[in-house]
Amino acid sequence: MSDPGAVLADLRAESEQLDALVAGLSAERWAAPTPAEGWTIAHQIAHLAWTDRQALLSATDPEGFVRAAQEALAAPLTFVDEAAEAGARTPPAELLADWRAGREELLRALRERPAGEKLPWYGPPMSVASMATARLMETWAHGQDIADALGAVRPPTARLRHIARIGVRTRNFAYATHQLTPPDEEFRVELRAPDGTVWEYGPPEAPQRVTGTALEFCLLVTQRAHRADLPSVRAEGADAERWLEIAQAFAGPPGKGREPSGKAATS
Repeated sequence: MSDPGAVLADLRAESEQLDALVAGLSAERWAAPTPAEGWTIAHQIAHLAWTDRQALLSATDPEGFVRAAQEALAAPLTFVDEAAEAGARTPPAELLADWRAGREELLRALRERPAGEKLPWYGPPMSVASMATARLMETWAHGQDIADALGAVRPPTARLRHIARIGVRTRNFAYATHQLTPPDEEFRVELRAPDGTVWEYGPPEAPQRVTGTALEFCLLVTQRAHRADLPSVRAEGADAERWLEIAQAFAGPPGKGREPSGKAATS
């Protein structure tokens, strides 16, 4: 089981890094489009604020969350966009304050929950550490959209290990969302971390293998870059190759992904 304390500390750090990126923006810049179709920077922060509030509800009022989730899932293809649109209409200063307050409340609530407790979510229930990891992944991924909109480059950090782990663990989920049968055997995944060490997953002798930098792998599984722009990510074996075409670490239906940009994403 992951250490909730360590993940929560990394979630705070990831949120603060993104906060520093948007805190000084003018109202006009908050309205700048991001690579997510129809979403501005305001939509991205509104989505994070809304999702943090949903996670907070899950941690503090599980029954209330289940009721709210049932209502939302009545419109599974639109409720996320609708919530982001509603939040994006809020003045930037208020939106930023709401995001800050909500994420702090969530951190406190998650620290108070027993580590092994299962919290309800839109998919399977999650442990405290898993919930915090999912929030970190979303914060990083939507932060990438914002960074791309601003032309900013974010140095990769060791916090990517949480996202990489989700990316590996959701292999079978990615197959399922595409109505495909996942392979029976595990894959070997070896990722070069920002400090030059290697993060390893799966049996060393596995014939199906994926290698690359942790940054590019995380961009792939969060669908923040097209595989053509991620030259370090390579597959050995037909099954591994297929996985990289459909990899998806986030919940919900298959994402549209990104169009090729023609330049490598590695910084």
